[in-house]
This record gives sequence, structure tokens and C-alpha cells, in this order.
Amino acid sequence: MIFYEVSVSVPAQMSQAFESYMRDKHIPEIWATKCFVQIHLAKMEEDNYRTCYQAQSQAEYERYLNDFASAMRADFMQHFPDGCQVQRQVWNGLQTWPAA
Repeated sequence: MIFYEVSVSVPAQMSQAFESYMRDKHIPEIWATKCFVQIHLAKMEEDNYRTCYQAQSQAEYERYLNDFASAMRADFMQHFPDGCQVQRQVWNGLQTWPAA
């Protein structure tokens, strides 16, 4: 399992617009790529967000990067050209413990 995490710091006055964009446009469009098997959107205190995209394999994550990431990032920049700080990390899952 590959965990692609995107953390975004958003100016307070943009947080509502950011949440709406993520819920109504960005995440549904990424979900439609079928590169990921699960997506989580979370908010930390203040206006810090994290989205975790789970890919079944490295190949699926790379398919996202090669076929979709540039357009998704460009669209994000059109909606939020200033003020947001974005960090990306990729984690390789080692083991998962399912709920009993």
C-alpha cells in the first residue's frame, strides 16, 4: 500500500472555500481516476489540512503521477494561486491491522 499525503496550510479567510473545493471538486476528480482505493481528508487545529490518498501499489501511484497529477495541481493553483503552503510525502505501508 502506498500512502500519498498532501498537507496544506490555508489562510483562515480561505478555509471554507478550500474545504468546499476539496469536497466538491478536487477529491471527486481524483477518486474518478481510480488510482486510489481510499481517500481521507482531515483538519488539524487552525487551518491545516491533510489528505491521504491510498494506492494499492506503486504502479497505481505512478499512474496517477504520470497521467493526472499535473492537471490536478494546475487546477488547484487556478483556485488557490496565493497563500496556501503545500507539502507532499509518500509513505510505503509495511503492515495493516484490520479491525476485529
